[in-house]
Amino acid sequence: MSSRYPVAVRVSLLARYSALPSLAGPDFIPIALVARLPLAMLTIGTLALVSVASGSYALGGLAAGAVGIGSAVGAPALGWLADRYGQRRTVLVAGLLNTATTAGVIAVSYAPGGLHESAPLPLIAVSLAAGLTLPQVGPLARARWMALTERRPLRELERDAAFSYESTADELTFVLGPALVGALGAAIAPWLPLALAAVLTAVFVTAFAVHPTAAAVHTAARTGRPAPDGADAAPAAAGSWTPVVLPAAGMLAMGAFFGSTQAALTAFAGELGAAETAGLLYAALGLTSAVAALSVAAWPAKFTLAARWTACAGALTALAFLMLVPHSLGAMAAMMLLVGVPVGPIMVTVYGLGGRLAPAGRMGTAMTALASGLVAGVALGAGTAGVLAEGGGSPAALAAPLVCAAALALLGATSLLLPRGHARPAA
Repeated sequence: MSSRYPVAVRVSLLARYSALPSLAGPDFIPIALVARLPLAMLTIGTLALVSVASGSYALGGLAAGAVGIGSAVGAPALGWLADRYGQRRTVLVAGLLNTATTAGVIAVSYAPGGLHESAPLPLIAVSLAAGLTLPQVGPLARARWMALTERRPLRELERDAAFSYESTADELTFVLGPALVGALGAAIAPWLPLALAAVLTAVFVTAFAVHPTAAAVHTAARTGRPAPDGADAAPAAAGSWTPVVLPAAGMLAMGAFFGSTQAALTAFAGELGAAETAGLLYAALGLTSAVAALSVAAWPAKFTLAARWTACAGALTALAFLMLVPHSLGAMAAMMLLVGVPVGPIMVTVYGLGGRLAPAGRMGTAMTALASGLVAGVALGAGTAGVLAEGGGSPAALAAPLVCAAALALLGATSLLLPRGHARPAA
């Protein structure tokens, strides 16, 4: 056990979180929080806009799917570019391109002559481009926290706090984003959410790109020292990507759990004549997940990353099995509050493990690859559970989250085989 543990355990949870603004600057957290909203708004905003403008849900789904595919493919590419050329210039260019392509989705949706299912190529192309250029603020922010805490006496406690906050911020934005799309689209106009997303990207993603924290990433990852003023990129050291496959597979399984749960809850609520409440049921999971993620910063350092992953995924598997029990909306809402408890800690832990296993100088690539796995998993899980629901109703669909949770538990158990230093939250 590290000699730092006796000191670390006396650091209060409040002190760990209060250290973050002084570490990154007081403006970093609000800038990064708002800058990730467009990512949460673009897919559902495109779905809503195109569906209304064309009168075709199929065309809306096609456009939204193109955004999702673009994001899943583009995320690791942007991460690699950030590692190679620096976060500052990569995020600046991606933000400008995404602002333009998001505006392009609006323009194509209202093109003279309207949208037609027989000629979807321009819409698919611009939607795919919007997804490809989506700035990956959350993963790149995690890479910055890893660099900022390098070689600090309590770095692992600070990283736990930072990653716990980041997971909570992701949960909040993925609840707030769709809510903004629904409220603005219904109250004013269906194009307004995407217009707002474009403005937020132009302003806040740009602010995120030029923030001083971008300068520390690469040199800190390579040498453990902060980069000099103005420095933003440094040659990456070589390293093996093989260990990163494990957390990447974990994020794929986590995404599949999310997607299959969303589809299963839609089927469950629909069978009770209240399909419109499915979003509220899923939001209950997000609520407790966000709160539980914040708690991880207070977990004891000797509770290793591998042990955390295994224990939380085991709990999630048991709770996923119990999801088969409720037969009313109220009971399912209560069940989802319980299901969310292990979810947030799993997200924090898998991202933390991915950061530990990433080759030196490739933190941006690793973090965005995990995010890409999450996106791909959501699509896979939603599609699979949708097919199961079509054939066997909600009981069949609810089996999909159980399988995904069991896969997470198996991967967690596999992480116990990692070398001891990789699976610890403190060195």
